[in-house]
Amino acid sequence: MEIRVLRYFLEIARENNMSHAAEALHVSQPTLSKQMKDLEAELGKKLFRRGSTSVSLTDEGMLLRKRAEDILAMVDKTTEEFRELDNITGGEVHIGCAESYLIKYLAQAIKNFKKKYPLFRYHITSGNTEQVAERLDRGLIDFAVIAEPPNLERYNYIEIPGTDIWGLVIRKDHPLSEKKEISFEDLIGLDLICSEQGMKFDISRWCGEKTDQLNLSGTFNLCYNGGVFVQEGLGCMLTFEHLIKTGEDSPLCFRPLNPRLETKMYMIWKKYQVFTPIAKLLKEMILCPCQKS
Repeated sequence: MEIRVLRYFLEIARENNMSHAAEALHVSQPTLSKQMKDLEAELGKKLFRRGSTSVSLTDEGMLLRKRAEDILAMVDKTTEEFRELDNITGGEVHIGCAESYLIKYLAQAIKNFKKKYPLFRYHITSGNTEQVAERLDRGLIDFAVIAEPPNLERYNYIEIPGTDIWGLVIRKDHPLSEKKEISFEDLIGLDLICSEQGMKFDISRWCGEKTDQLNLSGTFNLCYNGGVFVQEGLGCMLTFEHLIKTGEDSPLCFRPLNPRLETKMYMIWKKYQVFTPIAKLLKEMILCPCQKS
């Protein structure tokens, strides 16, 4: 299975049209069609449903699309790393970040880093802890910022200063907006929106076995989307402070939980990881003001 053929396959999957894909790839349509038939023969599976004017992926094709995207992302990242082995004036670093106000410390570090290395470029991928840790394990990113204690058998880490404060995001016309803090009893009977990770690891740590008494009506990966649902009256959202706009010109407000619930953030990387020169320099700079594992 050749890398070039996988790129052809993904272009067809994006275009849903063999002629358009051939034009974008600057190859003839017969050549492209033959490459795909050879790929199907190699894998022993039909990858496309061919119509008169378009093509669509079979279930096997959908599986290959996901694998091909991962393979090509790794190939491109590896090529980039080798290209930058002798380049310490710039380069690229890929970081996966769970949502947190504490990301400001990473932003400040990168801002200072770019003063010394102005050609440096960064790529931030957002997701929950499980998602960004998975990308780190697969070698698609250099670092991950996560919202739970790291697995010390697999990762080295930096503890990011400060903590995130948990609370409830509600509409300003909600009865609970009159309260300064939210107790567990206040949450009973509410339609709650929360990240699956937050409910499993943080809220359960806060209220223990009583978690089962809460009505989790929806989950989200990005707080912005959850905030839109709250604004439309679909529920109240358990999340970190500062992630949702709750100022005077917002219809939403934030009320902290009582007892106080806090979450630490950690920047992690794989043990024995080999970094590009620029990634190594960034790690060393961030380590200076922070506590090292």
